[in-house]
Amino acid sequence: DELSKTFDYIICDSPAGIESGALMALHFADEALIVSNPEVSSVRDSDRILGILDSKTKRAIENRAPVKPHLVITRYSPTRVEEGEMLSVDDIIEILAIPLLGSIPESEAVLESSNSGTPVILNTESSAGQAYDDLVERFLGNDVEHRFVSPEKKGFFSRVFGG
Repeated sequence: DELSKTFDYIICDSPAGIESGALMALHFADEALIVSNPEVSSVRDSDRILGILDSKTKRAIENRAPVKPHLVITRYSPTRVEEGEMLSVDDIIEILAIPLLGSIPESEAVLESSNSGTPVILNTESSAGQAYDDLVERFLGNDVEHRFVSPEKKGFFSRVFGG
């Protein structure tokens, strides 16, 4: 309550998985960004977290409006989806039944940013940085088209010369 007097948004990050850290972070949530990789085990854990949001948050205990969930898919590769190596955005949305806030493409820029200690969102040249920027805009209520969810179409010369 004290922080709410000063800040519009209070973000509590939680560790991956369904442990006490995640449970503590979600207890007071009004909105939740459910972050999942496009893999069955990750989506299954995300589904379990959604169940916990519906039953164990302060809002649920007090019979108030439920926590508003948003889906964030990380390490997404449309090419690998086409090859059957990972779940598609549509598959994940169908399983979790929550709206997509953003899809972050698999990118070397994420590792580089992590190693250098700089946020990838500051790398405006990278697809991951652009996708995070789009995600923030959508969270703030702006209508931004989803990018990086379909494979890039190769041009004529790329197809002919194998580029």
